[in-house]
Amino acid sequence: MDFGLSEEQRLLQDTIRGFAAMECPIARLRERFEEGGGCDAALWKGLVEMGVAGLALPASNGGSDLEVLDLALVSEVLGESALPVPFLGHVLAGLALRWGGSPAQRDHWLPRLATGDTAATVAFGEFGGHWQPEEWTAELQGGRLSGAKVFVPDGAAADAIVVGTRGGGLALVEAGAPGLSVRAVLGVDRTRAVAEIALDGVVAEPLAEGAGAAGRLRDAALVLLAADAFGAAWHLLRATIAYVGTREQFGTRLAQFQAVKHQLANAVTDLEPARGLLWYAAHAVDRLPERAPHAAAVAKAHITDRALSVARDTVELHGGIGYTWESDVQIWFKRTLFDRAFLGTPELHRERSAALAGWA
Repeated sequence: MDFGLSEEQRLLQDTIRGFAAMECPIARLRERFEEGGGCDAALWKGLVEMGVAGLALPASNGGSDLEVLDLALVSEVLGESALPVPFLGHVLAGLALRWGGSPAQRDHWLPRLATGDTAATVAFGEFGGHWQPEEWTAELQGGRLSGAKVFVPDGAAADAIVVGTRGGGLALVEAGAPGLSVRAVLGVDRTRAVAEIALDGVVAEPLAEGAGAAGRLRDAALVLLAADAFGAAWHLLRATIAYVGTREQFGTRLAQFQAVKHQLANAVTDLEPARGLLWYAAHAVDRLPERAPHAAAVAKAHITDRALSVARDTVELHGGIGYTWESDVQIWFKRTLFDRAFLGTPELHRERSAALAGWA
């Protein structure tokens, strides 16, 4: 039995990787990073034209009818290239509507998300580090929503926001609605914009099956964050291997020092085995609903933790330059920081995974 990727999945990754290399060389990426604006509209338009926005949406709504595993493969390449696009929030909003929306809601919104005519995102986080569906406090009563959300990905540019509500429900709010205020926030990862939103009696449309979809949506989000961190860490490893192969100290290339070899070997052996963990968690979200919460929690906790550890090692191996703004290492280092913190730290998800496994 072949447990690897299909030819189509490898082609998907290669296509996105080629697009990123061609359209977002390091000079352009560095410019966007220093501006701190997050999304590059031209890059996102290119990905939308390639079908990325509708990758996991039904074919009947203009999508490609693929799965979370395929989204994770794209997320890995986006992390590898640190592409400044609103992929995470947009595809999660699409999944929320696919899994939790009524037929009418799906027919209205999904074709517009697939074509990119509507930019969408999700709002889960709340003050105090509350991310999980059972912790949401935004109150939906009589079709009006009140509360506050933080760290909303690309929230300032979204046309529609899927908001987590008290009781683990989901509701959709349109940009510009009276009572909705959005404030852009400069986050640590300048390739991804975030915002805070306040909702004061905003007209909101509850997703018909939102309460049943929220947990699965959370699991999908954890997998996509793990995939992004995995890709970012591999980029840092490859960049560091290239660096130590040319940088000399005392007339000797750094790559020839035994301690450097050991540090890189340890990083690879820490990271590469997690690939199977990532694929399994994505497969579980798609096909094994009873195992998905545990698998997704473990993948998020372990992979984002390992990715940040690898990022720290690569900063050290770049020496003094690795700690400076001038070094490109910081772009991917901060990407792993975002992935580790967003939707909860590894400590939180280890506790969740232990409880789900019956250990706590």
